[in-house]
Amino acid sequence: MIIELHLLQSFPVSNLNRDDVGQPKTATFGGHVRGRISSQSLKRAARVLFQKDGLERYGLDPAEIGTRTKRLVSAAAGILRDKNGRPEVEAAGVAEAGIRALGFGLDERRKDQRLTQYLLFVGSTAAALLADYCERDWDRLAADAAARAKAAGRKKATDGEENDEAEKKQSKVKPDKQTVDEARRILDAGRVVDVALFGRMIADNKDFNVDAASQVAHAISTHAVANEYDYYTAVDDLQPEDQSGADMIGTVDFNAACYYRYANLDLDQLAKNLKGDTDLISRATQAWLNVFIDAIPSGKQNSMAALTPPESLLAVVRDRGAWNLANAFLRPVDEANLMVASTRAMFGHFGRLRDFYGDADLRAVAAASVTADVDGLPEREVVATRDDMVSRVLAATKA
Repeated sequence: MIIELHLLQSFPVSNLNRDDVGQPKTATFGGHVRGRISSQSLKRAARVLFQKDGLERYGLDPAEIGTRTKRLVSAAAGILRDKNGRPEVEAAGVAEAGIRALGFGLDERRKDQRLTQYLLFVGSTAAALLADYCERDWDRLAADAAARAKAAGRKKATDGEENDEAEKKQSKVKPDKQTVDEARRILDAGRVVDVALFGRMIADNKDFNVDAASQVAHAISTHAVANEYDYYTAVDDLQPEDQSGADMIGTVDFNAACYYRYANLDLDQLAKNLKGDTDLISRATQAWLNVFIDAIPSGKQNSMAALTPPESLLAVVRDRGAWNLANAFLRPVDEANLMVASTRAMFGHFGRLRDFYGDADLRAVAAASVTADVDGLPEREVVATRDDMVSRVLAATKA
């Protein structure tokens, strides 16, 4: 079973998701330049909401929300130091030896920070579990840490190519089955909702990968856009009155656009990821629905405050298949009232697909708009409020 969420959201002056030169991201679609917000940006905005309001607003316990970090070693070392009373330097060395023993490398370019080689998406208890593993196997890991420190000292003294190659070979170890089981326990995400939703990929430790239950499209503007820029100046408040001129001059890029957003949730994959826990699956589904309605990227919000909610919403529950409705805007909307015209285009395209492909796979449809009339859908499928929409979707998943 799959839930689809289609949203139309108009942002005023904004730069929610910028590229490498600071401009709002764009994409060419239907032969025209469109505003774009990447799927990564939208998923991060969703994860931040889980972390910020998970328990209070979305019904999730903090232990059910994950963390994406390269600093698992330092977090575990802090626990060994603060809670277990281990000396700081030893705790850091043993925590590093522990993560290496589990089969994970460290970023050799930033050795002083003891960062893992890549970001790890883990549950909130991972650092404590790693610290527990290090404490239980302290003597062996301490010996490994001392041997590595000694080898590093020899390398520094000789600075030879052979030692460089030896260090690379030492950077990762292949753990035995018992240690793999320990790593699996530390990285277990069976009760971590955002890992279950958005997945986890560890390139050289595929046993710990999690297939995402949710797919998120890049949001694109329903119309053509042209990025603009704001020229600004700043004046020193204590500047003498007999002096003039700005003390800072610069530009900030922005655009203004109405975006089509699409995401779906595969409930069968979610159930697999959360090990069939029906209560957690239900809360995760409700949280996903609400958080994707609420999620807004944080880019340049302090200076632009583009905090506008979606105005037209369509939710679909289906037994199989999926329809991204972006092609409703293959020809860019060019009417003055972008939201009304975009709403008409989205619902119209959905209706045409429904007529052509049939609706045998559709369990429920719920549509609403703050701004425009919902044309082309049966009256029974139009809801009055966001809460009505969420309730109807959740009821359909249990039918």
